[in-house]
Amino acid sequence: MEKTITVPDIGNFKDVAIIEVLVRPGDTIKTEESLITLESDKAAMEIPSPHAGTIKTVHVKVGDKVSQGSPILVLDMAEAGAVAPEAKPEPAAPQAEAPRAITPAAAPAQTVPPPPQPAPALLEEAPGERKPHASPAVRRFARELGADVAKIKGSGPKGRVLKEDVQGWIKSRLLAPPQPATLGFALPEQPEVDYAQFGPVESRPLSRINKLSAANLHRNWVTIPHVTLQEEADITELEAFRVSLKGEADRQNLKLTLLPFLIKAVVSALKTYPKFNASLAASGEELILKRYYHVGVAIDTPDGLVVPPVRDADRKGIYDVARELADLGERARGKRLRTSELQGGTFTISSLGGIGSTGFTPIINAPEVAILGVSRSQARAVYRDGQFVPRLMLPLSLSFDHRVIDGAEAARFCVYLAQVLGDFRRVML
Repeated sequence: MEKTITVPDIGNFKDVAIIEVLVRPGDTIKTEESLITLESDKAAMEIPSPHAGTIKTVHVKVGDKVSQGSPILVLDMAEAGAVAPEAKPEPAAPQAEAPRAITPAAAPAQTVPPPPQPAPALLEEAPGERKPHASPAVRRFARELGADVAKIKGSGPKGRVLKEDVQGWIKSRLLAPPQPATLGFALPEQPEVDYAQFGPVESRPLSRINKLSAANLHRNWVTIPHVTLQEEADITELEAFRVSLKGEADRQNLKLTLLPFLIKAVVSALKTYPKFNASLAASGEELILKRYYHVGVAIDTPDGLVVPPVRDADRKGIYDVARELADLGERARGKRLRTSELQGGTFTISSLGGIGSTGFTPIINAPEVAILGVSRSQARAVYRDGQFVPRLMLPLSLSFDHRVIDGAEAARFCVYLAQVLGDFRRVML
């Protein structure tokens, strides 16, 4: 026997939107099993089936609007084993009778009248309480699977969590790779914010370099105890020396900046203080001192920063370093650097001199243990020999791994580096 199931008495609501269709043709359902979910002005209600059977046809879909009496589906009751043969119900006491507002037709007769059933429950949010949008059936389904509806992003109307969303969330958890062990703490998840609700927005994907850099920088910042020490170097004579070499550099078709001099000065400091040219072993119990000097230089490209090292900088002269820097910079901006050319650095220099700033805190480029940040040089009045004289001062910012280097060693390194930059003849010592 086929029977058309319609929307029962739902109060004074009319043209209520369907936000979920919980069944499909061919499904076998039981009495009181939910068929659809309706929503109206912050309230949701599920419409149950008054009969058991097999669904033959579904007349509605998500987004349709229905009222009392609107057809929902056609139910084939012939296959419903739970349906009892019709019989006249025994009369019951008046006070025991309670009309069921959700039943559009007489229920099958039973020997003992069933207890009164409430109308579809309305789910209201308490003032000030924000709950995830999901129907009771979906919440029940999520509880059975051990899923937290509050953590699931809904794909239904108005962000409502559907049964498919719960299934997808469970599947993603099962397929997700195991998370690495945290170092004694865990950070709360970043909340998702719909910025479009505040004004116009534009979404742009991160470049591959940005994605890789973000992961590495986050790991380095979280796992390495950073300390940053500030120093100034008087580069008045060094800058005069650099300018005097301009004509010779032009004849070699070279742009001679301050950076090659910085690299040679850093190599001299690394030889004097070898801890800064080392790496901490994975066990944390050994320090690996390196006898080679590959000084990395942060290069700004349209897709983000890359840090190729100038290899064996201790064996190269100023012009050789300048020529190699020009080649690395051109190929980095053209995305022509090989992966091997971005590996093996022992110390890094990050220079903002061409842009500006008076100091910053560079993040260590692990597995290195220190990094030098260089800001823009400034002409300032410096008190010398009883009078103020104009000097060109270069701000230096040294970040170091406090597990390997203590503050006194970092201060000595910076003082030595400032001395070399102040009198470049010290490079030969």
